[in-house]
Amino acid sequence: MRGLNGQGLTGRNSLVLVSAGTIVLVGTAVFAVGCATGGTGLRDGGPARTDPVAKTAPSASSPEPTAAASGKPLKKVDPVALLKADPKVSAEVKRDLKPCTGKEYPVDVSYGKVTGSTVVDIVVNVLSCADALGRGSYVYRADGATYENVFSDEQPPVYAEIDRGDLVVTKQVYAKSDPLSYPSGEDVITYRWDGEKFTEQDRVHSEYSNVVDSGSQPAPAVTQKN
Repeated sequence: MRGLNGQGLTGRNSLVLVSAGTIVLVGTAVFAVGCATGGTGLRDGGPARTDPVAKTAPSASSPEPTAAASGKPLKKVDPVALLKADPKVSAEVKRDLKPCTGKEYPVDVSYGKVTGSTVVDIVVNVLSCADALGRGSYVYRADGATYENVFSDEQPPVYAEIDRGDLVVTKQVYAKSDPLSYPSGEDVITYRWDGEKFTEQDRVHSEYSNVVDSGSQPAPAVTQKN
């Protein structure tokens, strides 16, 4: 698996772009494609603050997901409005959060249980239009009529997904001489909710071979589990 790159992905769904009023309902997040220019490698594992986010207006075109265990309906959410109302989302991400074509925003949204709440949580990934680079990943937890941002990572390339109740964040590692299509490696970091915040549980670093056979992606040469 090559992670966030657009080439060599196996066992993952392709990128989904959704409009400001459209939500994709999936069990786990769709895996994004793309790569960073000058990626920084390992991220800061510290959890985000839990600042309240203003209530966003629902969109009539958005489907209404339900909480799997409780059966309680989750109110319709406009993910773009949610991001723009969030003080924890950087000004740079907000400024670049524009439709790629027409009304299609580069935002990937998934619902699932990742914080132990009785209502499903929202995982939002913001991508770039040009190369589908993961610009930022955010987790929102329902708090009455509002949502709290309980996790954010804006160190690209980054992509977050829910895996069996855990939050899994994938980041590709680039050396200065790496072409955009071939990173040096990949970090996969698993976080678990401890009742108040996400704490790191596991980190797997994979280093890729520089050998390319007939234009195919190089396979991981070394995998280290910390």
